[in-house]
Amino acid sequence: MKLFLFDFDGVLADSLEVYEKTVTDCLKDIKQPLIESREEFLELFEDNFYASLKNKGIDLDEFMKAAESILAKVKIKDMKPFPDVAPVIQELHKKHCLIVVSSNDYASIKEALDLFNYDDYFRDILGSDFMFSKKEKILYAAGKYNVELEDIYYIGDTTGDIKEGKQAGIKTVGVTWGWHGKEKMAAAKPDYLFDHPGELLQLN
Repeated sequence: MKLFLFDFDGVLADSLEVYEKTVTDCLKDIKQPLIESREEFLELFEDNFYASLKNKGIDLDEFMKAAESILAKVKIKDMKPFPDVAPVIQELHKKHCLIVVSSNDYASIKEALDLFNYDDYFRDILGSDFMFSKKEKILYAAGKYNVELEDIYYIGDTTGDIKEGKQAGIKTVGVTWGWHGKEKMAAAKPDYLFDHPGELLQLN
């Protein structure tokens, strides 16, 4: 059995506008409006998202407190599943363990997975309310499901995803249908770089 760890936003869900608005609203709420453009928003994901916020002087406790009320107003139905992902996760699920590892919160991810009819495919959701570090979440999953690091793949759409996967010592899979473009993702040197969801089946 292999362990496939999927980032949520930008890999499973087309949620850029929803997430960008949520983060922008949280920062405004705590009176630290850092983001003036989409480019600045996406720069936060060149490393761990929460580490990037902290490095810019954001109090993470204040940010997460603001997020509680703002996330309650998010319309999850505005998120859409990426085309052609469903048959891939359906096939991988037959032989392997699938988990979501994300900077988003558990409740939003769970609601979206239910909406997409993906809820039966993923054994676990490790979101921001579990811990901030994706590296630590990856290592936690490796221990919990007793899978060797060489049999674990982290599938992400940002350079930060690839960095944290490499730090955890697992195989990294960059996808180009998400938030960071192909050139930026290639520069992060993932073990695999795929342009289409169907290519993930090469790892089966």
